[in-house]
Amino acid sequence: MKTKLVLFSFWLTLVGLGNLATMQVLAQEQDEDVRGAFLTTRPKTVEKNTHSGPTARPNRRRPKNTTTKQTTSTEVTAKVTVKTSESGPAKMTSQRIGLGVTLFTRDNNGLTVRVDPTHEFHKGDRIRLLLETNADGYLYIFDSTDGGQPVMIYPNPDLDEAGNFIQGHVPVELPSSVASEERLRWLTFDEHAGMERLYLVLTREPLATVPLEDDLISFCRVNNANCPLHPSSDLWAQLQKESKMPVKVDKAQKFGKAQTESEHVATTRGIGLSKEDPQPSMIMLTASSNTGKLVTTLDLIHK
Repeated sequence: MKTKLVLFSFWLTLVGLGNLATMQVLAQEQDEDVRGAFLTTRPKTVEKNTHSGPTARPNRRRPKNTTTKQTTSTEVTAKVTVKTSESGPAKMTSQRIGLGVTLFTRDNNGLTVRVDPTHEFHKGDRIRLLLETNADGYLYIFDSTDGGQPVMIYPNPDLDEAGNFIQGHVPVELPSSVASEERLRWLTFDEHAGMERLYLVLTREPLATVPLEDDLISFCRVNNANCPLHPSSDLWAQLQKESKMPVKVDKAQKFGKAQTESEHVATTRGIGLSKEDPQPSMIMLTASSNTGKLVTTLDLIHK
C-alpha cells in the first residue's frame, strides 16, 4: 500500500524516517564553521518568563508593515491551476540564510528526547520537528511519498491561521506539544513501511504563487478536494532543482538528551533562543549569500 503524509487539524500520519539533506551533504566542508556562522546571530541571553499565562502557538502571520502584496482568492485559483513562473526576484543580502533541524522522539519513559535522523523507526514510534532559522523568512514544507505527487503540508489552513512567517532564532515546533490532545502532539509511524521526502524551503520573500493566510483558508474551503495544496509543475521543478544546489551542513554527533524547559518555553511562547540554549542537531546553510532561498530535504524511512 502506498504511504501518505497527511496534516489536518494538527494531526499527521507519518510512515518513515531516514537520512537528512540527501545529496546536499556532499557539499559539506569540514573546515568551515557552519554551526558558528548560523549561531552568531543568536543573542547572548533571552529572558524567558515561564509563568506568564497559558501557552499558545505563536502568531505566524506576516508583519502588518510588510510591503509584499498578498494574492487574492481569484488569483490563487488561477495560479494553482495554470503553469506560471514560480520564482520571483530574491531579496539579496550579505548574510547567508540557514535552517536548523532537531528531531525529537518520545522515549519509553514518556520524555521528549533528541534522536538521530538515521535512526530506524517502526510502527508506533513518534517524532516531532523543531525548526530554527537564522533570519526572518517564510517556511514551506512539501511532502512527496515514494517519489509521487507532492503536497504542501505547511503552511496549512489548520495550523497557525495558515501563516508561515518565521522570525530568526524563534523556533517552530511541528506538530505542537501543547495541542489539545496527546494524539495530536506527535507524528506517529503507522504500519505501512515506505519513504517520505520532506522538502524544507526557507525564503526571504513569500513564494509568488502559493497562497497564504486568508487566501489559503479560502482556497481550501472552496476547493477542499485539492487540499492539502499541490504545487504547480513549474514550482515543483524549480524546488527540485534548487534542492540540489550546494549547501553547507553540520550534524551533531550525540543524541538522546531531553528537551530543555528553555526550548519548550521558546517554542510555545514564540520567544527567541539564545547562545546558551541547546543547538540544533543539524544545520544547513546556503553556500552563497546571493540567494534568498534555501531548499533542503529530509528523508523519512520506516521499516
